[in-house]
Amino acid sequence: MPSGQVDYSRVVPCSCVKNKQEGDRYSRLKQYSNLGALERFTFENLMPEGRSSSPQKQESFSRAFQAAKAFADTPEGWLVFSGPSGSGKTHLAAAIVNESIEKGQPAFYISTPDLLDRLRASFDADSETPYDEFFEQVKNTPLLALDDLGVQSATPWAKEKLDQLLTARFNASLPTVIVTAVALEDLDDRLRTRLTDARLAHVFVLEEKSPASIYAWSPEFDLQKNMTFINYKRRTDLSMEQQDNMDAAYRLAFDFAKNPEGWLVLMGETGCGKTHLASAIVNYCYEQGKPALFVVVPDFLDHLRSAFNPESKVSYDRLFESVKTAPLLVLDDFGEQTTNPWVKEKLYQLINYRYNSRLPTVITTRLSLDEIMGEVDSSISSRLVDRKISVTFNIIAPDFRTDRKSTSRRTSSRGKTSRNR
Repeated sequence: MPSGQVDYSRVVPCSCVKNKQEGDRYSRLKQYSNLGALERFTFENLMPEGRSSSPQKQESFSRAFQAAKAFADTPEGWLVFSGPSGSGKTHLAAAIVNESIEKGQPAFYISTPDLLDRLRASFDADSETPYDEFFEQVKNTPLLALDDLGVQSATPWAKEKLDQLLTARFNASLPTVIVTAVALEDLDDRLRTRLTDARLAHVFVLEEKSPASIYAWSPEFDLQKNMTFINYKRRTDLSMEQQDNMDAAYRLAFDFAKNPEGWLVLMGETGCGKTHLASAIVNYCYEQGKPALFVVVPDFLDHLRSAFNPESKVSYDRLFESVKTAPLLVLDDFGEQTTNPWVKEKLYQLINYRYNSRLPTVITTRLSLDEIMGEVDSSISSRLVDRKISVTFNIIAPDFRTDRKSTSRRTSSRGKTSRNR
């Protein structure tokens, strides 16, 4: 440049150096974002109305899409996306992060379970990033997308870390995108308060969960899924007394399915048909579009124990609450669980809650009425056989898998119902 010009003697990068610098910055931003495979999720490959064929769901998604686009242009406040898996909420969050990167602005994406795992790992002396440094990075990142909130294990430590993180960002009004598959009313009170504060947060429910999506057969119940009243066949190997007894059990279960009130306790040996009837009640509810839940007691208690594990994808509180409050609950194989103080406490809490709330409940057990009264803790047994709420019925048919005839093992309330009307 000639002497006296503004840029005379000043070193400025040429266009090729500028391009390289911009490329390096873009690479650093992509690496910082932690998106990984989610880099492919952009607004360009996302349908503005979503993939649902329901006009109502399309409208809900369209509103969320427009809000996400506006947030990506001007990141302010908090944006909360709630909805079941597959509703597109993670795509929206990733698209916002990708858009920020394209604009040359830093943004950080992480799922809640991964966040907690990395925080735990950062305590290790060999960790590349010390705990304090990583936590400060997440707390203060210019734009944070926190996915899968609510599926983390609900340990006191996890609750404390999430509360610290969200409270810090809330107080600083830092732009934040929250994604959760859990209904907001089911979240911890402190989390829900932050996420629903209208001064900062804007909530978009992409898709309401229907009873059928919340309460449905899990993959391990393929057999029970096909047990209905229609395919409940009359057996030809029974005596007249046994057949009359089975017919009475069928009518009792069918009437309960049509009008689920109170409790129904089906007793009988393995293979007598009580699980088929209990499953048929659940399937009848599903056919009517009504919620119901089927759990095997020993398996449920095992799942409940495993929910204490920090690696669990379902929190203990969420699992226990979903079973405890199910509009209609089947407890299959009651009495087969191991007995210890923790099991007694959990079963008492479950049964006592449903008893006090008068929630329809079906219980199947190999125990006789006498065994329930004599072997089961009185705080539980008294509720199971309370005639003001419970109907007990003993199925006297033998195991259909064998040729054994009915024994006289169970004599109490044989083939009879008991309930004060």
